[in-house]
Amino acid sequence: MKFHTALRPWAIRRLEKIEQVDLIVGIPCFNNDSTIEHVIDMASEGIAQHYQDLKAVIIISDGGSTDDTRELSRDKTVYPFIEKMVTIYRGLPGKGSALRMIFEAANSLNARACVLCDADLRSIKPEWIKALADPILEHGYDFVAPVYSRYKYDATITNNIAYNLTRALFGKRVRQPIGGDFGLSQAMIDHYFYCGQDIWVTDIAKFGIDIWMTISAIVSGKSICQAYLGTKVHDVKDPLENLGPMFRQVVHPLFQLMESHAQLWKSIKDSTPVPVYGEPLTQEPEPFSVDLPGMVENYKEGFNNLSALWEQIINPESFAVLKSLARNRKKDHFHMSTEDWVKIVYDFASTFHRWKRDRGKLVEIMRPLYYARVASFINETKDMNNAQAEEIIERQALTFEQLKPYLLKMWDKE
Repeated sequence: MKFHTALRPWAIRRLEKIEQVDLIVGIPCFNNDSTIEHVIDMASEGIAQHYQDLKAVIIISDGGSTDDTRELSRDKTVYPFIEKMVTIYRGLPGKGSALRMIFEAANSLNARACVLCDADLRSIKPEWIKALADPILEHGYDFVAPVYSRYKYDATITNNIAYNLTRALFGKRVRQPIGGDFGLSQAMIDHYFYCGQDIWVTDIAKFGIDIWMTISAIVSGKSICQAYLGTKVHDVKDPLENLGPMFRQVVHPLFQLMESHAQLWKSIKDSTPVPVYGEPLTQEPEPFSVDLPGMVENYKEGFNNLSALWEQIINPESFAVLKSLARNRKKDHFHMSTEDWVKIVYDFASTFHRWKRDRGKLVEIMRPLYYARVASFINETKDMNNAQAEEIIERQALTFEQLKPYLLKMWDKE
């Protein structure tokens, strides 16, 4: 079902009364009653400390929470000169629909800048608002992506797929292309707002929105930068337990964007740094446990069920590695090389390009391979600190660039 607008009628009337603002802080949320008050507090404090002379509104865009998220948001007080609006969006359940509503509101209010903050943040500070808004308001950028200090096993989809493909394909080193916290100019908001209705009935309306926003900013030629935000602490997402659905909802749109912009990325060689504002912080993020045995077992089960399909998609050398991994009995010695992982990702992207059936199923059968790569990364970095693990991630990203000719060969293969 298509929705002409993500705004409810009462929200439209409220926006008409507000008329115009300089700054919007948008908070997409769903069942975040343990953190939403803190995020609103920090957004309010950030506006008060740094933008008291601007007209500002905080918009909480809720996905129909069944806990107390909306009630707590409505009851939460902000500085009296700041408007606050709490509403349920219309559309497919997901972060994308929540942001669509915020884009529509920002367009209606003719906002000069829009800062987006995830609702599960535990480490957000008032300075985050300034860090994400200042490059827009003071330096004329259109798109600001975050740079965090994160635990080495956090953000595994970013570290193993999203960052690597964004960098290798489009030539921009945006370290957190699906980071969740962004700054947007009026021109960037208008670009998103006027995109076709069709994207809001796809995985982009779910978790695919962040990668779509980042790549859309790059390919549209908008000016982009990054901002140091320090340590990111949010509700922990174990790669095995929590990131299964998110894997498909990120990788499927990413492969679709590869399809849409193939003529652009085929001609891009190497990558360039993206400017970063602020000062990096060296505080070590808190570690958390990950289920290494579970990831290895998930991979082995996937091999037992899917190996016949994998063999048709994956190059013979890498498939031979997968076969040996399935026989590996020592989880601590479980290892897939970076080069094999890169080729496997490129094999699946190329197959997606030629696939005429259910592309979602194709992405699904890739997921156990992602668990294998994460398990390999855990084994490779178990004795490393976060900075040392980051060097491994950077080397992997460079390998994605160096093997781009392999992707081009496979992409154009009949």
